[in-house]
Amino acid sequence: MRQSMPKYPAVTLKAGREKSIRRRHPWIFSGAIAGVEGRPEPGATVRVVTPSGDFLAWAAYSPSSQIRLRTWSFDEKPDIDAGFIQRRIARSVDKRRELGLLGAGGACRLVFGESDGLPGLVVDRYDEHLVCQFLSAGADYWRDAVIAALNELLSPQSIGERSEASVRQKEGLESRRGLLRGAIPPAPVEFLAGGIRQLIDLGEGQKTGSYLDQSINRLRVAAYASGAKVLDAYSYSGGFSIAALLKGAVNATLIDSSADALKMAEQQARLNSVANRCSFTNANVPEELRKLRDSRQQFDLIVLDPPKFVSSAQQVKSGCRGYKDINMLGLQLLRPGGVLASFSCSGHVSSELFQKIVAGAAIDVKRDVQIIERLSQPADHPVALPFPEAEYLKGLVLRAVN
Repeated sequence: MRQSMPKYPAVTLKAGREKSIRRRHPWIFSGAIAGVEGRPEPGATVRVVTPSGDFLAWAAYSPSSQIRLRTWSFDEKPDIDAGFIQRRIARSVDKRRELGLLGAGGACRLVFGESDGLPGLVVDRYDEHLVCQFLSAGADYWRDAVIAALNELLSPQSIGERSEASVRQKEGLESRRGLLRGAIPPAPVEFLAGGIRQLIDLGEGQKTGSYLDQSINRLRVAAYASGAKVLDAYSYSGGFSIAALLKGAVNATLIDSSADALKMAEQQARLNSVANRCSFTNANVPEELRKLRDSRQQFDLIVLDPPKFVSSAQQVKSGCRGYKDINMLGLQLLRPGGVLASFSCSGHVSSELFQKIVAGAAIDVKRDVQIIERLSQPADHPVALPFPEAEYLKGLVLRAVN
């Protein structure tokens, strides 16, 4: 592991550009920087100062990214060293323990980046296995300290890495995947989340392997499932369908473009003893929804949980069209009195904008619709108040009046 130099390089901000950091927002963009002392390597800790030299924060330096600095601390006292990293991880783990999320066989997000004071680091737990994402230059710089801390605090059977998100490219980092410590985990690993027995291939699944952010929402949506005919669009491994069937749904139609995801969904359905009430369709989701609409099929409970349609500000317009199109189709397939649960995981689409999109879809298909619940991400995906960007998941549970 690389060690910090005794004297930290200083990064000076332009006059008037320190306002956001004084409000404890963790990001500083390249345009706010007046000068850099020396040539700090990617991920190295720097001292962020005002034009007059007053201390503002300790931050990780990322010369390739528009987010040039990600702050570690606004307190001048601590050194940013392996001990600091371990204390931050221990604090994050303790918070999940307080939530009752560290029981045997369970799963949760142990570390959620900036919201846990560890910018660019994501760690998920699946029973006795951990999966890390090092998504920033600073997190990558301290990877050895992170692995050592996780091993000491939790003694997992394995620690793996799935650092493959596009944000690593923006940080000047290559994608990385593999085993970091311990034994190769079985494929698949079984765990319990949201009352559902689930399976996960830690080497091949999406993100770190599963969508833990929807665990609680699956239970909320399943509350409307008794006696329902369910349509689960973008079903992935079938969490919403299985939860609904366990709560009394009559049957469920799962649609996803990934054959591998549907194979896992079928395995999970068998594991939860509901496979006999499922049908699985491997297809382009919007095209399949149009076929169902044209054949005049209707459903009592529909879930629309698509992948991220908007990954940058430049994609907002096209992404909004995509969200509107699938919500129009969902509303056309919903029987009068039925329930539609519609989600967006695009951080660039605000809750207000998402509601406007869905409202526009309802207007265009001439349906009167009520919002009966608003859903978001669970407590193991916290949102630091100075960092609203962490609140990415939003959901609307809607009832069709007519």
